[in-house]
Amino acid sequence: MIKNKYRTIAKNVIDLEIEGLKKLKKFITPSFDEAVKVIASCQSKVILAGVGKSGLIAAKIASTLSSVGTPSFSISANDCSHGDLGSITKKDILILISNSGNSVELKNIIQYANRYKIKLISIVSKKNSILYKSSDIRLLIPDTKEAGFGIVPTASTSVQLSIGDALAIAVMSHKKFSHLDFKKFHPGGNLGNRLKTVEDLMLTKNKIPFIDENSSIKNGLKIINSKKLGVLIATNKKKQTTGIFTDGDIKRSIQKNIDINKNKIRSFMTKNPVSVEKDTLAAKALGIMNEKKITSLCVFHKKNKKKTIGILHIHNILDSNIS
Repeated sequence: MIKNKYRTIAKNVIDLEIEGLKKLKKFITPSFDEAVKVIASCQSKVILAGVGKSGLIAAKIASTLSSVGTPSFSISANDCSHGDLGSITKKDILILISNSGNSVELKNIIQYANRYKIKLISIVSKKNSILYKSSDIRLLIPDTKEAGFGIVPTASTSVQLSIGDALAIAVMSHKKFSHLDFKKFHPGGNLGNRLKTVEDLMLTKNKIPFIDENSSIKNGLKIINSKKLGVLIATNKKKQTTGIFTDGDIKRSIQKNIDINKNKIRSFMTKNPVSVEKDTLAAKALGIMNEKKITSLCVFHKKNKKKTIGILHIHNILDSNIS
């Protein structure tokens, strides 16, 4: 019975937070669009602050904004009354988060922003609050019912966090922030692996097993043995890629008693080899290899498919723990 009681409490808390988020959707107004454009055009820093739990939410939103290309950090509302206001400049954008909008600790920051004409965005649930009335852009959020005797910040902080996430993703979209940009800020861990591109893993320059398409199969055998990739990239006189020739092609040639001294690569190569652009995600390249049942891909830059700048072998991907 006790366990069921606790489960009921958990579900009730979640229901309250879901209810708050449903209400939030109705509060997304043109002010949200304005906030996105202002944040995206910021030439300095986005600074967030809040009191108590709202301060923790401010720190999380700042971290998310920074991770998607908008330099941001959070400051302590308390410390701002003791010198930290000096970290805010006229070119910055200030986002203050408060459920009531009347927190004493925020008043000095509000006055400072108004005095020096620092753009102030508020995330607040009370229209009659000092914060709401003093802001340049007002992001009104719903007044929610909290869990725990109706006083523990739960649904309200979920709402604050959600509108912060929405801002970050909308700004990312406005700035056309791509997965390649995202990769710059997340080089490590599983996320870094997932964001690796073909360019990060491919073999380049003298490691690419190029061969003239008019070379003999015997010469191709020598290069395959030396490069140890099991594949050759055939090119014409213009150094354009014309085909791919594998160790399997050599085996089939020998089995058919073909004279490998006289027959040329171009007669047995696979024309128009499968290729990918260098900015393709490595995980996607692996999917192509699995689908085509091949172990190597030619790599090109932009739309110049005839110019191979690298070769990606399946071992390059697997060695990087990408699946």
